[in-house]
Amino acid sequence: MTADVGEQASDAELAARFRRDPELFTAVHDRYFRDIYLYAAGRLDAQTAEDITAETFCVAFRDRARFDPGRGALRPWLFGIATNLVARHRRKEARHYKAVARAGIEPTADSHENRVVASVAAAHMKPQLVRALARLSPGERDVVLLVALGQLSYDEVADALGISAGTVGSRLSRARKKLKEAFHGR
Repeated sequence: MTADVGEQASDAELAARFRRDPELFTAVHDRYFRDIYLYAAGRLDAQTAEDITAETFCVAFRDRARFDPGRGALRPWLFGIATNLVARHRRKEARHYKAVARAGIEPTADSHENRVVASVAAAHMKPQLVRALARLSPGERDVVLLVALGQLSYDEVADALGISAGTVGSRLSRARKKLKEAFHGR
């Protein structure tokens, strides 16, 4: 397959082809690597993001026969894999947010927290946001960050997490309420 065919092929076509010819999986990697990396980098440090991104594509390649285009596109499937891998770091992430909030220190300009806030709140890091992110349930945090960092639609988030679009909406609504309360002191 030439690069042009890979760029023009739909996700369903790519999935059908890479099942027969695993070398064609490189088109999936080329198409979605940047999106997955940016999502992981928004949640984790750069080195861990590189590792998570690489592992995402290794898992996807290993499980390529399980991909079902009838359940959704490749992009949300890959984001689902990445989210599951990030979940391994979730406890560490939550502990980190809580520690930063307890310490009351303002993060440095190039910190992980500032990248999250830039994507989630389009503002500089504030201790209230750090506390609010730490208070979100893991499911709420995943939905917020997939929407904000991954720029996925509700349907894509639903596909990525294996939940309904309604659940995505309710989790996002609860998370927004908690974030709003954190900034307005309610």
